[in-house]
Amino acid sequence: MSSKVEKTAPIKRSKVEEVVIDFDAEKLKAPFLLRCGALLIDYIFLVSIPIIAFIIGRVMGNDGAKLLNSELTNAGWLITVLIGLTNFVIFPTFAGQSLGKMLTGLRVVKADGGIPSFKNLLFRHFIGYPITILTGGLGFLFSILNNKGRALHDYIAGTEVIYGQRRIIE
Repeated sequence: MSSKVEKTAPIKRSKVEEVVIDFDAEKLKAPFLLRCGALLIDYIFLVSIPIIAFIIGRVMGNDGAKLLNSELTNAGWLITVLIGLTNFVIFPTFAGQSLGKMLTGLRVVKADGGIPSFKNLLFRHFIGYPITILTGGLGFLFSILNNKGRALHDYIAGTEVIYGQRRIIE
């Protein structure tokens, strides 16, 4: 009796690719003032954490150098850094939105309408924003002057901010 062994090829699972239907950056362009409002919400949220820590420390009787070097104040700064990273890198990676963008209905997408990669967001927040700020804020004004509403940090990272939902088919 002869036995025949056949080799089988491993099964390749196809990756579901997201396709954005009818993506038009000019139609979905985020208004400049709404973008400013979303950024303001993000920073008010972040700044409130160390301020609350300072107030609680002051109520507990700390003042001066003791207030600045207290464990409560240091914990407040640590929480601020962790929430800042979460709000500006992790949330946009998974949802395309920071807390301020969620509340205003804005979304960060790649220039073609797809989901931005972690690399895009790192460039946007850690290279693009500092360069935009170093220009004296002129990089923000790019979003007013072009038809897609892209600021300098959006050009650097290959992203856009849109007002609306992405429609996806699988």
